[in-house]
Amino acid sequence: MITVEKMVVEAQIEIAKNIFKLVLFGDLVSKVTTPGQFVNVKITDSTDPILPRPISIAHVDQDKQQLVLIYRIEGKGTELLSRKQKGDVLTIIGPLGNGFPIYDMKRGQKALLVGGGIGTPPLLELSKQLVMRGIEVIHVLGFQTKEGVILQNELQHFGKTYLATEDGSVGMKGFVTDVIEQYQITFDRLYTCGPTPMLKALEANFPEKEIFMSLEERMACGIGACYACVRHTCNQDDDLGYRKICSDGPVFRTGEVVL
Repeated sequence: MITVEKMVVEAQIEIAKNIFKLVLFGDLVSKVTTPGQFVNVKITDSTDPILPRPISIAHVDQDKQQLVLIYRIEGKGTELLSRKQKGDVLTIIGPLGNGFPIYDMKRGQKALLVGGGIGTPPLLELSKQLVMRGIEVIHVLGFQTKEGVILQNELQHFGKTYLATEDGSVGMKGFVTDVIEQYQITFDRLYTCGPTPMLKALEANFPEKEIFMSLEERMACGIGACYACVRHTCNQDDDLGYRKICSDGPVFRTGEVVL
């Protein structure tokens, strides 16, 4: 059920260069049902910026009524958001979208979670919930440099975590696919979120595997009304021919939409 709520800022911490962890308090937390969902954040009460910003949910704590968002400064809206301090109030719309399917996995199975850059945050709640269901998790995270590495320690709490950086400043030099090949990582299902080239590489490298990917896309309304985040479907016989990332996704099975 989508809710519009005034949530209170409990903390705001810069965890890497231009990347912030925002902790919010409010009843909306109880509505979050699936890892991989997101919320729309109204930055100000004015019309500048006019559009809310979609941000993935990184973690929820039902007992403390805490919602954790991790975002990177990309423009005026997120720069304004980074100035919010403890006690400030933000208008939050959500939870939005369809998240990662987890309830059909069986205890004892193995899930590989692959994150790329700022696509890593939604994997934190996903990893937590999978482990609670008795699923073994392995994480492979890719970043450009060590300065951009986030959530390594948090994810290690739930399972083995490997790093790759493009410049080799930490972890393996290369890409997430290099890590998976080097360590011959096996898995029953792959969950991933990150830049499109990474998603394409995973899809190409594991055509026989079941893969669910969360797509990063610019959005406007976040509820499927404006058609700003449409992707074509792969099935040419599909009568509709497209899917909306915000309301049909952001999580899709590989082969469902064109990357």
